[in-house]
Amino acid sequence: MRKPFLAALALLPLAAAAQSSVLTPEKLWQLGRLGEMQVSPDQKTVAFTVTRYSLGDNKGSADIYLVPVAGGPVKQLTNTPTSENTLNWRPDGKLTFLSSEGGTDQLYVINPDGSGKQQLSQFPEEGLSNLKYAPKGNFILYTQDVKTGKEVKDWFPDLPKADARIIDDLNYRHWNVWDDYKVSHVFFQPVGADGKPTGYGKDAMTGEKFDAPLPPLAGSEQLAFAPDGYSLAYTSRKLTGKAEAESTNSDIYLYSIRDGKTENLSQGLEGYDVEPIFSPDGSKVAWLSMATPGFEADRNGIVVYDFKTKQRADITKGSEQTATNIRWSADGKTIYFVGVVQGTDQLFSVPSKGGKIKQLTQGAQNYNSFELVGKDQAVANKTTISSPADLVRLDLKTGKETALTSLNQEQLASVTMGKVENRRVTTTDGKQMQVYVIYPPDFDPAKKYPTLLYCQGGPQSPITQSFSYRWNFQLMAANGYIIVAPNRRGLPGFGTEWNNSISGDWGGQPIRDYLSAIDDVSKEPFVDKDRRGCVGASYGGFSVYYLAGHHEGRFKTFIAHAGLFDLTSWYPSTEEMFFAKHDIGAAPWEMPLHKSYTEFNPQQFVGKWDTPILVIHGGKDFRVPEGQGMEAFGSAQLRGIPSRFLYFPNEGHWIQKPQNAVLWQRVFFEWLGRTLKPETQAAK
Repeated sequence: MRKPFLAALALLPLAAAAQSSVLTPEKLWQLGRLGEMQVSPDQKTVAFTVTRYSLGDNKGSADIYLVPVAGGPVKQLTNTPTSENTLNWRPDGKLTFLSSEGGTDQLYVINPDGSGKQQLSQFPEEGLSNLKYAPKGNFILYTQDVKTGKEVKDWFPDLPKADARIIDDLNYRHWNVWDDYKVSHVFFQPVGADGKPTGYGKDAMTGEKFDAPLPPLAGSEQLAFAPDGYSLAYTSRKLTGKAEAESTNSDIYLYSIRDGKTENLSQGLEGYDVEPIFSPDGSKVAWLSMATPGFEADRNGIVVYDFKTKQRADITKGSEQTATNIRWSADGKTIYFVGVVQGTDQLFSVPSKGGKIKQLTQGAQNYNSFELVGKDQAVANKTTISSPADLVRLDLKTGKETALTSLNQEQLASVTMGKVENRRVTTTDGKQMQVYVIYPPDFDPAKKYPTLLYCQGGPQSPITQSFSYRWNFQLMAANGYIIVAPNRRGLPGFGTEWNNSISGDWGGQPIRDYLSAIDDVSKEPFVDKDRRGCVGASYGGFSVYYLAGHHEGRFKTFIAHAGLFDLTSWYPSTEEMFFAKHDIGAAPWEMPLHKSYTEFNPQQFVGKWDTPILVIHGGKDFRVPEGQGMEAFGSAQLRGIPSRFLYFPNEGHWIQKPQNAVLWQRVFFEWLGRTLKPETQAAK
């Protein structure tokens, strides 16, 4: 007899499996997570942060570490119950950071040997973030929230306990936060000879009702000082309401500290323009630019603006390669960047005047971000599907890699990872699709295994060699499953046509790609065709809901997290309307109805559902509002489909609190155990 659900959960206490030889949810939360990194002015030292979590306390804290660029022992610089962040090396070789150690976010400084720690600021309690020093140390910039609208208590001061919002326009909420009366502005402030901020911060956006950087996920990468410190560049989308909700048109603004004037450097470019970075001599500024208005996953080109000629050019024009994390060489002749290619993130270079793009690294890994440390050398954040982030030094001429850190060596020493296979599958239209297959650590080809088709979200987020703390392929494999993870149509790294073809075709070729992947791998004798499941989040959750009505008996269970269930109700209730308009193809009130609402809408096919389904959703998910999950679960219940709803009232699109994340994993694997594994296994 199958054990009750709660009893099954009780088999997995918070401290479970500390000595296990395979990955567990608890083990994931024991791992230190590499954060930001900054290279010292002499390029001999890397400062970086590592966040470690306490499941019992249900929170984490980040500390600062140092490691020599040449290699050597890692030194811990701070050890506090709060988090240190926003690292900056001053020209004098001292390290600054933000910390709330004293109760509010303040600026601190410390010597590289750990001595001389002191608080430098007394910023007001509004809080600040994204602090940066000018290269010469003469100014700092930072962002703070500024009130630009009215709350209910402003309208009706005699009703101080009224708990409501009065909303007259879009964009009133974004991702997982309400966005109705405050905006983030860029401030700058002089720095004295002692390194302390002097006077008061000045708002570079006084009177404006716009955010910088772009909410809710962007940070200091969208802000930059010119080398002389007297100009700063920032990213903003200077639109409000419905216009903001329907547009990706952000721009790069140049603010002069000397005269207070602001200039739009990307005027006329109608897509996303983000992440400005000045050339070493200050004569140029580069940024990432998307050409197509309203398309958030367009190719990122690299635009360079020349202050002398007042001309700008996309130096990667004509290439299908998309770019992130751009950096100038010391002589200003080359720009380096990260690009996704064939299911990995690699380093590339391009002449700053334009020319041939060169791939500098190869291999089955992600170089997620990097900083230059001298001629033809870089320090990079590296991950694989089987290993969390560490720092490595790269020779950009040879691609040779030297490890600088091994942050989780002790925690992972006894953990056995499964084999990761990179294979190609022929799609229904004759294309070759890259598919990752991950096997259980103790895989025996003579046995048969339950198998999961993983459906990626985005819908244009690539499956690469990233190490996830929720959709972790090795964790799924450690529970006895073979994982099939296809880079189906719509995912970057395989050319522009492959990336763009999903728009307006959500239920078309991308779904056929999924079925091609699971059908191909299912030809292997070790795949148990009677025990196959399908799981995914966001667009992957949409895919699960859609396949539930179209899988033709392939799957015995489904799990959808934050999935889009009814595109008709989702379109007007999501927040970034430009995404809905571009990717769905039309609004649901436009006639004739777009096929997205007839052929591709999962809600239309609930009558064909016949398979158990677990629905997971967060109450603060404004990208895919909670009603989508509730509608899906309610439909399954009313149809008599075995189903469960896991609801997190205080989580958004992602599950971020440690104990909630572990609960997510426990319910996820308990559901799979009940619906895919033999009775005897599920009852253990």
